Amino acid sequence: MRHNLLGRTGITVSEICLGTMTWGRQNSEAEGHEQMDYALDRDINFFDTAEMYAVPTSPETYGRTEEIIGTWFNARQNRDRVVLATKVVGGGMRWVRQGAKIDKANVHAAVDASLKRLKTDYIDLYQIHWPRRGHYHFEGGWDYHPERIDRDVEIPMMLETLEAMGELVDAGKIRAFGVSNESAWGVMHFLKLAEQHGLPRCASIQNEYNLLRREYDHDLAELGHMEDVGLLAYSPLGAGAITGKYLDGALPEGTRGAIIGASYRTSEYSSPPIRAYIDLAKRHGLDISQLAIAFCLTRPFMASVIIGATSMEQLKTDIGAADLTLSDEVLGEIEALHRQYPRTI
Repeated sequence: MRHNLLGRTGITVSEICLGTMTWGRQNSEAEGHEQMDYALDRDINFFDTAEMYAVPTSPETYGRTEEIIGTWFNARQNRDRVVLATKVVGGGMRWVRQGAKIDKANVHAAVDASLKRLKTDYIDLYQIHWPRRGHYHFEGGWDYHPERIDRDVEIPMMLETLEAMGELVDAGKIRAFGVSNESAWGVMHFLKLAEQHGLPRCASIQNEYNLLRREYDHDLAELGHMEDVGLLAYSPLGAGAITGKYLDGALPEGTRGAIIGASYRTSEYSSPPIRAYIDLAKRHGLDISQLAIAFCLTRPFMASVIIGATSMEQLKTDIGAADLTLSDEVLGEIEALHRQYPRTI
């Protein structure tokens, strides 16, 4: 397992990160503990969670995943072996602080609640789950209207949020700050404000990245390279769709797609490239899940790829992608398919 620096923080994280959002909904506490034991034993030191998990989120499952991680820390007494990332809700969920948008008070309240659930006194990477101004992720691009954003409102609130992060660093409650579901403009303004005011620098951006969704390859990749902001790629398997399990209208019982739906599984545009990538994997004797994750690991801007599994078999397969080296021939075929299917919905 290779390890990478997280931005300019000096924190080193495994190139595969254990995602946790199913724990407390699709996975039990015991299963979550088993996954963490296995991952840590395979030299994965980086776990990612969020206050809103388990997913699909609800008043009943809010905070449950953090609680499961907390009971594991309490039982194993191994907090120092894990780089722990969690996130504050960006706003809009009525059962999370009455749906208020993120601000300084929100950040402080959220951190204190997460620390209590996680049974720890510090968080290594604290992330804004999504911008308070809205964003184009989760298929939001079709109705995204940046011209409606008031910069005179948003920039002062970004500064206020960053000031809260600085206070939390000074208090020893967090070590580093990151964002998620952000844009190049948003990251650059956080970097600019941090430099101007001596506040914590944005260390990472957690955005979607996979064989079907490669928007990051352009402006954000340039930003990440120039400014040392690493990508934490979520959904490397396209919510599981890249494995082919939703093809031909299939809806396996208990899957994430069956619970929350996914544009991948319902879109007529997604099926042709999914079939093509599955065929590529078969022709080269590769597991499609490992191919998809191993591809993400080849990207020069990648700090860590976040995997998630509902079974130990899935987890072992996904972690095994770290041992797979894709040949130049396979990488060339991937690029050819990407040109043929540059964007899916």
